[in-house]
Amino acid sequence: MALEVHQFACLSDNYGFLLHDPESEETVCIDTPDADAYLREAARKGWQISQIWNTHWHPDHAGGNAAIKAATGCKVIAPAAEAEKIADVDRTVKQGDVVAIGDWEAHVIDVGGHTNGHVAYHVPGAGLAFVGDSLFALGCGRMFEGTAPQFWSSLLRLKALPPETLIYCAHEYTQSNARFALHADPDNERLQRYAEKVEACRAKGIATVPTNLARELAANPFLRADDPGLQARWADRGARLGDPVATFAALRAAKDSF
Repeated sequence: MALEVHQFACLSDNYGFLLHDPESEETVCIDTPDADAYLREAARKGWQISQIWNTHWHPDHAGGNAAIKAATGCKVIAPAAEAEKIADVDRTVKQGDVVAIGDWEAHVIDVGGHTNGHVAYHVPGAGLAFVGDSLFALGCGRMFEGTAPQFWSSLLRLKALPPETLIYCAHEYTQSNARFALHADPDNERLQRYAEKVEACRAKGIATVPTNLARELAANPFLRADDPGLQARWADRGARLGDPVATFAALRAAKDSF
């Protein structure tokens, strides 16, 4: 039986995710931005929460841990490098570790950059990845704690996933990300078509998450910092031919003030 992902809006622009295995009847909270919303949605689905997988320490990702654990007795799994900032942690994980829901394995990926200890959870057997704020549809997280070389290395790990992987990012930022992406890479026809679909979806209130890695590889400027054309276009802003780190840094700085 396939894994089920229940996605729902919470807070101002977060998405909550409940990952459910019908075979084992286990349910995992992917981050905990809003404890009440997670408990309500789990009850509505008739699912018992057994685990929390935190991607990073920010309150809109780990702020509901204590309340959900108190209500359900679930186990909390969190990145080792940020465990001291996260409530009620039972197990810490890092790059290369494996967690599980029933018989399904999820591989832990170091995606530090937005925060230094940020991790993602990739479930290869189901073709999906929960990436928190490391990667967004047509964007990436603001570099609050990390460095450009660190963040680019993290994005390379995500770029290496199978292109059909569904990417579950944590916020509905795609419309604003698309505006910057079109500014950064205006001649990209795949991006232009993608941006048109985003506008149509948001006009109808339709979520743009999850996204597909293949789509992001073709259109997301932050994943394309190794593209010579993009490097040349951004040369006057610090990008350099053959230097994806400098190009990524230039793009990220420009997005911060866009």
